[in-house]
Amino acid sequence: MVRGKVELKRIENTTSRQVTFTKRRNGLLKKAYELSVLCDAEVALIIFSQKGKLYEFSSSNMQKTIEKYRSDVKKDEICTPENEVHVQQLKQEAAAIQQQIEQLEISQRRLLGQDLVSCSVEELSHLDNKLEHTLRTIRARKTQLFKEQVEKLKAKERYLLEENARLCQENTSLCQKQKDPVISNQSSQFSEVETELFVGLRVSQNSTNL
Repeated sequence: MVRGKVELKRIENTTSRQVTFTKRRNGLLKKAYELSVLCDAEVALIIFSQKGKLYEFSSSNMQKTIEKYRSDVKKDEICTPENEVHVQQLKQEAAAIQQQIEQLEISQRRLLGQDLVSCSVEELSHLDNKLEHTLRTIRARKTQLFKEQVEKLKAKERYLLEENARLCQENTSLCQKQKDPVISNQSSQFSEVETELFVGLRVSQNSTNL
């Protein structure tokens, strides 16, 4: 059965990633050991896990192998013309960046009103235009923020007015409900009083006729 091609990308599942790391790490350490034994090679292998745990193998002495590697790399760096050209390019880029930083510092001081004695008329005019543009931008932003705040306050005012009206309506309805039972009880009491008086009066007339 032919095995499918495994796509090389980061394993998202943590458990699967840890299992794969353990298997591949053990396989790599085994291959390094076999290479050192079969070919009589000096092999040094360093592995750091995702959590920073160190795994290493050395066919001789790890520290000596590392020092030997550093010595060879340093020797190659000194002897390689390409590296010298690259170093020169880096120096030129660093010098250009330093010059840009100095120009920015000068421009910043002039915007603060400092070191203006050495400025020419053209430089002062350019500085004036730059300041005017900056002020317009700041004022436009300030105006926009004020408008947004006013709109928020208006919306809050509308909400409070609506809430106040709703509470007033609820209060009025509650007061009306409380008044209705009182009026009903008073009407009932008045009816009973009138009935008793009427009955008493009729009894009084009958007694007179007799």
